[in-house]
Amino acid sequence: MATHDPDLRKELDATLQTRKELGPEYESELLESFLEKLDRSVDQRVRRQLAEQQVQVARGARPPRPPGSGRDFWERFGFAALSLVLAVPLSAIGAAHAGETGLLICWAGIVGVNAVQSSSVHRLLRSRTDRRDDCAD
Repeated sequence: MATHDPDLRKELDATLQTRKELGPEYESELLESFLEKLDRSVDQRVRRQLAEQQVQVARGARPPRPPGSGRDFWERFGFAALSLVLAVPLSAIGAAHAGETGLLICWAGIVGVNAVQSSSVHRLLRSRTDRRDDCAD
C-alpha cells in the first residue's frame, strides 16, 4: 500500500499486527478504530487546505476556480465572437484596398490573433492547474 502519511501507515501496521495477536473476532472493532483515525486524518487535511485558501483570499489572491469553469468558456467565446464581428469590416477594407492579397493578409492576422489568445489562455489554465496540484501535495 502506498501512502503519503507515515502516521497512517504506522496505524495500519499496528492494526494489522493487533489483529494477528487478537484474532478475527476483534476484526470489526479494529477496523472501525482505524477508519475513525483515517476520517480524522482526512478531516484535518481538508481543514488545513481550506484554511490555506482562506489565508490566500485574505491576502488578496483570487479564490481558486475549478478548471473549465463557465467564466473561462465565456471569456474565450466572447473573444472569438468579437474577432469574427470585427473580421467583416476588416475583410471589406482589406479586399477594397489590396484585393485578394489584402483579404488573405487580413484573415491571416485574425487567425494569428485568435491563435495567440487561445495559446495564452491554455497556458494560463495549465499554470493554474499545476499550482493547484502543487498545493494539494
